[in-house]
Amino acid sequence: MSTPVIHDPHSLPSDDNVNPYTFCVELKGSQWFLQKGKMIAYYGRIEFNGIGHGRLDRLVRTSFHSPLHASDWVVAEGSGKMLLADRAFDVNSYDLDEGNLTIRSGNLLAYQPTLALKQSIVPGFVTLIGTGKFVAASNGPVVFMEPPMRVDPQALVGWADCPSPCHHYDHGYMTGVMGGVRALTGIGGTSGEEHQFEFVGAGTVLLQSTELLMPERAIGAPPAQAGVPGGHGASGSGQGPLGAVPRLPGQLGDLQRRFGL
Repeated sequence: MSTPVIHDPHSLPSDDNVNPYTFCVELKGSQWFLQKGKMIAYYGRIEFNGIGHGRLDRLVRTSFHSPLHASDWVVAEGSGKMLLADRAFDVNSYDLDEGNLTIRSGNLLAYQPTLALKQSIVPGFVTLIGTGKFVAASNGPVVFMEPPMRVDPQALVGWADCPSPCHHYDHGYMTGVMGGVRALTGIGGTSGEEHQFEFVGAGTVLLQSTELLMPERAIGAPPAQAGVPGGHGASGSGQGPLGAVPRLPGQLGDLQRRFGL
């Protein structure tokens, strides 16, 4: 049996992976935007403030332009080392140099304020513009591909420096009875063989090495199980975490999942 590696503030890397599933951000009196629920531990003196915090108005005006996701993000600031992870999915950092990258919103864990986050015109995605580092998760290692190509929507993580994709439907899907029913109702879903995103032009497409999306959960909500504060065992109501907002049928997130977005 191998001896586990025991880390301390000095042995942890700076802005690099601890292992394939954990990333360490070093703050030196600096700030990072962080998706709620992705910090698992930290050393030092670090504060976490919501996007609506008045003192951060100037920072938000320059670096955060996605009102649909404002409640899902906080600003981490101070000095220390902060560990990020997401349910044991693969986690990696990427550097943009005067770039333009669109990524699935649930996959983006954190980014430096030198980048500006904007709302993408593609539902379920956000766009990072500028120069800086960001951290993202994927269900399996990321594969980088060059257009033109067609991609299973479930495998798509994002795309950089190329036009937004368009939908491509297989002829059998378009003409078949079940294809028509699925297109109207979403019943039965769609596979990558029936429906793809088509990319053209120069740029890079980021794919995860599986056709299964990362399972969704309420941002920052604790798991609903006994022994976890805010879970079923604490509330006794059997209705999920305390303070959770119930999802109504037909909300945008449900539509995105139904149509493979």
